[in-house]
Amino acid sequence: MQDTATKADTALNEMDTEAPIEAKAPSESKEPLESLNEPAASDVPEKKGLRKKAKTDKQKERIAELEDRVIRQMAEFENFRKRTEKEKSLMFETGARSIIEKMLPVVDNFERGLKAIPEAEKDSSFAEGMNMIYKQLMAEFDNLDVKAIPAVGQEFNPDLHNAVMQVESSEYETGIIAAEMQRGYTYRNTVVRYSMVSVVE
Repeated sequence: MQDTATKADTALNEMDTEAPIEAKAPSESKEPLESLNEPAASDVPEKKGLRKKAKTDKQKERIAELEDRVIRQMAEFENFRKRTEKEKSLMFETGARSIIEKMLPVVDNFERGLKAIPEAEKDSSFAEGMNMIYKQLMAEFDNLDVKAIPAVGQEFNPDLHNAVMQVESSEYETGIIAAEMQRGYTYRNTVVRYSMVSVVE
């Protein structure tokens, strides 16, 4: 009887040890199915890298766009500055020429007044005062780069002289200026007033 009971217990023990093995089989069969739904470990860093690269490319494009805009604005500002300086210079030149043109008749009257002084009075204090004022005026003209145009004895130049008559002369050759009726002036190498002259025919 004891041998029969011992055999029965041994058989039951063997069945108990085999049962857990059979129960694990279904759970082990699910693992391959679940692993198909999960992304591979190597795919995740690759996708992150692509997103990071795309973001970096967009940032570089934005930076390049902003740099281009800044360069264009700087160029536009430089052009505006140069244009403003040129316009300001032209306005100054126009204003200076206008003042010089108005002052030239005053210079003409000074010269006429000095020529009209009699020889006996040329050493008088009045004549000396007139000469001093005239010299001061011409010195200021010289500082402003206002120059008298050479005329008598010079070859006629239509860019500087205005011929009002032709004369005969034994002293000068044909085409040479024999007399000056009104002195001409230049301002910074541009003519403010042409010289009125007579030319040998």
